[in-house]
Amino acid sequence: MPVAVSDFSHVRLTVRDIETSRAFYESVFGFDVAFELPENPDEATKEQLAFLFGGVIYSFGGGMLGLRPVAAGDDRFHEDRAGLDHISFAVADVAALQEAVTVLDGLGIAHGGIKDTGPMSILEFRDPDNIALELTAPTG
Repeated sequence: MPVAVSDFSHVRLTVRDIETSRAFYESVFGFDVAFELPENPDEATKEQLAFLFGGVIYSFGGGMLGLRPVAAGDDRFHEDRAGLDHISFAVADVAALQEAVTVLDGLGIAHGGIKDTGPMSILEFRDPDNIALELTAPTG
């Protein structure tokens, strides 16, 4: 019998520079911080939050997204290697994709155009580690 899952929980991405990645994800998405090491933590708190590896975990309506800063400084993501291909975040409609274009343009983040794939429309862009990201909306 297969494992019965109820929903998506979280994804954690390995990044090179936590400050750069945090600035990107917070300016693009504005996610709420669920877990991060507080400033000047005591030893018990450091031990309790050691799973963060100095990173952060955000929460949003679809689950959680974590950033784990342990990649080498010269490493870059590539979707043709084993592992992650891309992450797609859902938005309400095509108008939200159009608003996202304005946000990305305002932040100077390169992106493709909105693509109508039939049942959905997508907007593709990349984070500072070259991780492929996508916003998806129902076309109809």
